[in-house]
Amino acid sequence: MNLLYLLDLAGTAAFAASGAWAGIRRRMDLFGVLVLGLVTATGGGTMRDALLGTRPFIFQDETYLYVSLAVALTIFFFHRQLMFLHHPLLYFDAVGLGTFVVIGTGKAIAFEAGFLGAVIIGVMTATAGGVLRDVLSGEVPLVLRREIYASACLVGAALLYLLLHWGVPRNPALLAAALSVIALRLLAIRFNWSLPKAR
Repeated sequence: MNLLYLLDLAGTAAFAASGAWAGIRRRMDLFGVLVLGLVTATGGGTMRDALLGTRPFIFQDETYLYVSLAVALTIFFFHRQLMFLHHPLLYFDAVGLGTFVVIGTGKAIAFEAGFLGAVIIGVMTATAGGVLRDVLSGEVPLVLRREIYASACLVGAALLYLLLHWGVPRNPALLAAALSVIALRLLAIRFNWSLPKAR
């Protein structure tokens, strides 16, 4: 398995966990938790593939479905043992953001998208699943709040495009872009960073 595939599975697991946590916080039953986990993990990638005109990735490789359901089930049955994590939804979400940004941007670049198109596809891949999760669980989507969220994805997507354009080897570029998103998001959570708003 190459690095891109491993990152994709890692992002799928992280987003499935964040979706399952959201369902548990809303006191949903097993079915609700599984649905939220699955939608969060696969929603962005499915929308990406629809825009690029390709067969949805979850139908090309059902491993993503199995990983999503397995992680959601694990969170459902063992969430009490994982309560030592502070705000686990936000930390799982940060990992998913970083990995999905590079997956989406990389796929758009493979389809010969330009800079802006690749960045948009990368950001949408990373954020669409979380938006669906928040809407289904009755929350205001994180992407619409005053938090460093979509903007972190913009940084990572732009960084990946530029690194590849400058001839940086693919694997180091992928890791650098993903880690930049994760680090920026975690720092924003830790220090309560937010974008300015109109006065």
